[in-house]
Amino acid sequence: MTTGSCLCGQVTFRTDATLRPVIACHCVQCRKTSGHHVAATSAPRDSVRVTGEVRWFRSSDTARRGFCPTCGSNLFWDGPGANLSIFAGMLDSPTGIRLAGHIYCAHKSDYYEITDDLPRAEQDDPVLTTVVR
Repeated sequence: MTTGSCLCGQVTFRTDATLRPVIACHCVQCRKTSGHHVAATSAPRDSVRVTGEVRWFRSSDTARRGFCPTCGSNLFWDGPGANLSIFAGMLDSPTGIRLAGHIYCAHKSDYYEITDDLPRAEQDDPVLTTVVR
């Protein structure tokens, strides 16, 4: 069982599913909504049980972002496919998962460098973002 919550605790969630390793997304939308890049895992959408109100923002034609309407914590990215992305910082520790790679590296900002040796993709990488180990 993995659990998590927003900063104020008004939104909590849990899943019994095996989580995907964490992927860092450096796209402009992730940077603009978080103030840096986003680190997210994912689980099958139907396995994530949420308690409390999540406010959704349609950030593109194919995706929406879920956040707490009280404290503003970014919680979820919901796009195509069967999985719901969960921002890794929202998970209660220990998580048992690790960072596995980076996507949208061509869009990263100039104020930081990616210094690890993990796999990188200039844009999206459907294989990297769907692997569950």
